[in-house]
Amino acid sequence: QVQLVESGGGLVQPGGSLRLSCTASGFTLSEYSMNWYRQAPEKEREWIAGIGATGDVAPYPDSVKGRFTISRDVAKNTVYLQMNDLSPEDPAVYYCNRNVFWGQGTQGTVSL
Repeated sequence: QVQLVESGGGLVQPGGSLRLSCTASGFTLSEYSMNWYRQAPEKEREWIAGIGATGDVAPYPDSVKGRFTISRDVAKNTVYLQMNDLSPEDPAVYYCNRNVFWGQGTQGTVSL
């Protein structure tokens, strides 16, 4: 059974950093591409990062380019999202995704 469990969200000040984790079970990361999405209140869900089965990273969208980095640890079956220089435009629920499977999301908040 495929499961994705996110963790690492929290409250930071502008300019701060968060590192999100997505621990996968029921499959091996080295066989699937993985993605991070986020959804802010009253906004559509936005794709923000992707990493292929071979570890290749997709180009980031402009909204996070240069600030967010996706990575993975196949031994731990975990995908990470390092988020730096967070701004008040970044607060959202962050989701881990594989195909049709989604995690429960983790909240990232930036204090004003």
